[in-house]
Order: sequence, then structure tokens, then C-alpha cells
Amino acid sequence: MNIFDPVLMTRLVIILGIVNLSAGVLIFFSCRCLGGAKLGSKLMKYRTYKGFYKYHCYLWWIFWPSVMIHGLLAVIFIGWPQ
Repeated sequence: MNIFDPVLMTRLVIILGIVNLSAGVLIFFSCRCLGGAKLGSKLMKYRTYKGFYKYHCYLWWIFWPSVMIHGLLAVIFIGWPQ
């Protein structure tokens, strides 16, 4: 008898992978070094981007726990890659 349903855990691993990718993209586009680049200077003209830009540090609090839980569940329920 399994305590955790393998299908549910596999779905959770996939969902966390999507969260990882999404958070990674958001972190990239809110990166402080992007502000000095040509793209960043163009984006800084928009008030919406400035509002998004100030939340960069908080995105890491979503990204790293998601990566750790995703990796742990993947190794436990799917197995170590060979």
C-alpha cells in the first residue's frame, strides 16, 4: 500500500516543473542587470514594468522552494536519472 499516489506525485512534479520554468522566466525579465541593457532601458519607460521590476527579490522565494521540492519529489517518485 502506497501512502502517496504515484500518479498524483508525478503530476505534482510536472506542475512544479512548470512553476520552475515560469518563475525562471519572470526572474530573468526582472533581473537588475537587464536594466542596463538596451531592452531593459526600453522597458523601464513603462510603469507596468517598473511595478513588476520591484518584485524581483520576492520571485526567488517562489523559485527556490519550487526547485527543491520538484527535485526531491522527482528523485523519490520517478528515480535517479541514469
